[in-house]
Amino acid sequence: MKNLIRPSVLALEAYAPGEQPQVDGLIKLNTNENPYPPSPAVAQALRDFPADTLRLYPDPVCSALRARLAAQAGVKVENVFVGNGSDEVLRLVMRAFTRPGGAAAAFEPSYSLYPVLAAAEEVGFRTVPLPDDFGWTEPPADLDAQLFFLANPNAPTGVFYPLEAIESFCRRFPGVVLVDEAYVDFSGGRNALELAQKLPNVLVARTMSKSFSLAGLRIGWAVGSAELIGALYKLKDSYNVDRLAQAVALAALGDLPWMEANARKIVATRERTAAELRKRGFRIVPSAANFLFASPPPGQAAAALFARLRQAQILVRYFPAARTADYLRVSVGTDAEMDAFLAAI
Repeated sequence: MKNLIRPSVLALEAYAPGEQPQVDGLIKLNTNENPYPPSPAVAQALRDFPADTLRLYPDPVCSALRARLAAQAGVKVENVFVGNGSDEVLRLVMRAFTRPGGAAAAFEPSYSLYPVLAAAEEVGFRTVPLPDDFGWTEPPADLDAQLFFLANPNAPTGVFYPLEAIESFCRRFPGVVLVDEAYVDFSGGRNALELAQKLPNVLVARTMSKSFSLAGLRIGWAVGSAELIGALYKLKDSYNVDRLAQAVALAALGDLPWMEANARKIVATRERTAAELRKRGFRIVPSAANFLFASPPPGQAAAALFARLRQAQILVRYFPAARTADYLRVSVGTDAEMDAFLAAI
C-alpha cells in the first residue's frame, strides 16, 4: 500500500504536539495553555449563539472579525487574514511564498512545526543556529531561502528578540519574513505590527490560543501588505473558519481588559517561579512568554527529571534534540499549580 502514498509524505516525520491525556488529577504544564478561563463574554456568546444558523455556511472571509482585528491593529481590512488557528496561517505562508526546489529557514532551536511544513511542501529547510544563550544572532547574508519563520518570543526558549535587529534583518532579506507572535501578549507590549505596516515583505501572525484562553477554538490571524494577504486568501479552504468560532472570537476581542489581566497574572507567576527555580540551582533562559525554559542543576538530567515529574502527575515538555536536551519547557499555570511543581522539584 505504500506505493499509493506520496513519497514525501511517507518520509515525513510528523509534528508531535504536547500530550493531551484524558486523566483526572494531572497538573498540565506541557502545552502552554492559559490556566485561566476566557472572558465571560465568550460564555455569553456561546449561550446566545443561534444554533439554527449552523445550517448556513459561515462568512468565507470573516468580514466582521477582520474589521475588528484591523481596527485594533491600526490597519485596513485588506491587511488582515483570519485562519483556522495560526498553524493554518503558517501552512499557507509556506505554500504561498516558497517555490519548488526552494527553501524556508528559521532559527535553531525554534518551533518544531516549521520544518514539518517545509517537508510537506517538498522544499528545503535551512537553520540558523542560535548562540548558547539562545539570544539574537544575525542570519547570514547568503541565506538561500524565500521564507524565514521568526518566532518572537521564540519557542521553546521564550527569548524576545530586539525589534531593531528584526527590522534590520527584514530590510536585507530578499524573501518573506513571518514574525510569529503567538506569545507576544506576555512580552510587555512590544510587537512587530509596525514592521508589517511599513515593510512589504513582513507578515505578523497572532493566535487566540494563548493569551485569550481559546486554544480549543482555533483562531489565528496575520497582518501584512494587501499583496501578501491576498495570496493567502487564494489558497485557504473555502470556509476555513466556522460561524461559531467567528462569533466567539469577536466576543473575546471585545473584552481585551480580561485577556490583559490574565496575561499580567501569568507574567507575575512566571517571574516568581523563575526566581524560585534559580534558588534551586536551575539555569533559566529569560522568558517573555507564558513558559520557562529551564535547565536542571549540574548532575541532574532533564530527561530524568521529566520522567520523575510525570510520575508525580505533573506534565512538562521535554525536547530530546541536541540543542534542547538539557532543558525542560514548563508552561506557567496558576499559582497553586506552580507551587505544586516547585514542591515536587
